[in-house]
Amino acid sequence: MECDVATAGTRARATADEQRRGAEDELGDRLRAVLGRLSRRLRPTVAGSALTPSQISVLFTIVRHGPIGLSDLAEVERLNATMLSRITAQLCDGGLIVRSADPEDRRSAIVAATAAGRRMRERIHRERTRALSAHIDELPAREREALWRALPALERLAETLPGARR
Repeated sequence: MECDVATAGTRARATADEQRRGAEDELGDRLRAVLGRLSRRLRPTVAGSALTPSQISVLFTIVRHGPIGLSDLAEVERLNATMLSRITAQLCDGGLIVRSADPEDRRSAIVAATAAGRRMRERIHRERTRALSAHIDELPAREREALWRALPALERLAETLPGARR
């Protein structure tokens, strides 16, 4: 009899844990989906209209972390060497970055943003921030405050994901 009660209790705890994990998985799925939608909807800008989303992402990474080696850049951007080579060549042709031999290893290349590249990144960044701010301003005060309170947790989460530079 005692064994049946203990087994029932263990089963009930296991079911409760499964339900909690299922609910957390659903919330995680919703968070991932909404972050993706926000990112896609903020992506289009006048300043960056001549660039693809991949080119913009690579440019932003180079401005933020550069000068940076191509292998490190590929890792951060999660791009294969062929795709990264194509994107960096296009950014070089556009005068947004420069590519040079790594002074420590002449077989490797590093890329750095030009002044034009930094200005482009700043214009795109400013447009996206203004667009997001305008929509946040339309939210009720309680929802705006909830967003601001969630920022530290979201920032910590972003630093724990693969590809974050520590």
